[in-house]
Amino acid sequence: MNVTLSVIKADIGGYVGHSSSHPDVLENADKCMKRAVKDGVILDYHVTKCGDDLQLIMTHQLGENSEKVHKLAWDSFVECTQIARTLKLHGAGQDLLSDAFSGNVKGMGPGVAEMQFIERQAETVIIFMADKTSSGAWNLPLYEMFADPMNTIGLVIADNMHGGFSFEVHDVKEHKKITFNTPEEVYDMLVFIGAPSRFAVKNIYHRETKEIAAASSTQKLSLMAGRYVGKDDPVCIVRSQGQFPAVGEVLEPFANPHIVEGWMRGSHNGPLMPVSVEESNPSWFDGPPRVTCLGFQIANGKLVGPRDMFQDLAFDFARKQALEMAYYLRRMGPFEPHRLPLEEMEYTTMPQVQKKLEGRFTQL
Repeated sequence: MNVTLSVIKADIGGYVGHSSSHPDVLENADKCMKRAVKDGVILDYHVTKCGDDLQLIMTHQLGENSEKVHKLAWDSFVECTQIARTLKLHGAGQDLLSDAFSGNVKGMGPGVAEMQFIERQAETVIIFMADKTSSGAWNLPLYEMFADPMNTIGLVIADNMHGGFSFEVHDVKEHKKITFNTPEEVYDMLVFIGAPSRFAVKNIYHRETKEIAAASSTQKLSLMAGRYVGKDDPVCIVRSQGQFPAVGEVLEPFANPHIVEGWMRGSHNGPLMPVSVEESNPSWFDGPPRVTCLGFQIANGKLVGPRDMFQDLAFDFARKQALEMAYYLRRMGPFEPHRLPLEEMEYTTMPQVQKKLEGRFTQL
């Protein structure tokens, strides 16, 4: 069966502040999705949250960039925004950068990760959702899943993975893309994806079969809006098992928290902490950044699940380690490298401060 899996998210109002999503918003989104199933637009869905972001997980047979599916998501966000405004939630509708839908939600604020594939006999998918971080946050984990044998032993010992994977990398500032083949082009690729504020892994493909293996959202809110309106809070879909990394190999990168940009006012570096959906409510200095993970089987287009994959106590050590890293960084206050470098602050008040003081700078 040919099926498309779409994950579309937006911050349409925080409860309390930027920390969580209100139950009424989630309930209304669920009603919107139920109507869409009844109307035959989508096959199945799951509504969830990561921090203050509303997450819509949908299966359908309309392909990627479907106007019907994207309009469904947009209309759902608009409807939920009205509830957010009634409840006076913080930043109601902040990710909706346009007043009218124009074909699909790309470039309009919401984050989108989609993939179309033919269902395997056992179709395992893992969906990651992050809050208080940027679109490049998946670069290191995706590299480790699909190109690092120290993480994924299947690259070494599984015949159907030994040929490697292709990485489609986007330059989010210049709007260009390039594809790298691993393992032979790993070093070239790392030059770029090691700079996640500019380059982001968009899609990954199995080299021998050309099958889609992973897809992520690469939208940069600040570049779309021309100002700081919130962090990107990206999503990512990973197919697992068979010719793809096993579930344990997909989750392994998050056992060692890595530093990502985001956190308070989107202007700080901090550890990405793996948590259950229930614990994805960043409140301490609006952080530290969170990542949640839901696992599904897909059967005839229907979502079987979810399983909350980070609810596992095996990630307790990662959470403890992330908190220790966060405490260390917080002691640096407004100093780099806790605060982002100046070139990444161009969408905050930094330009206004520079303009105000430009006459006071004199030549050495």
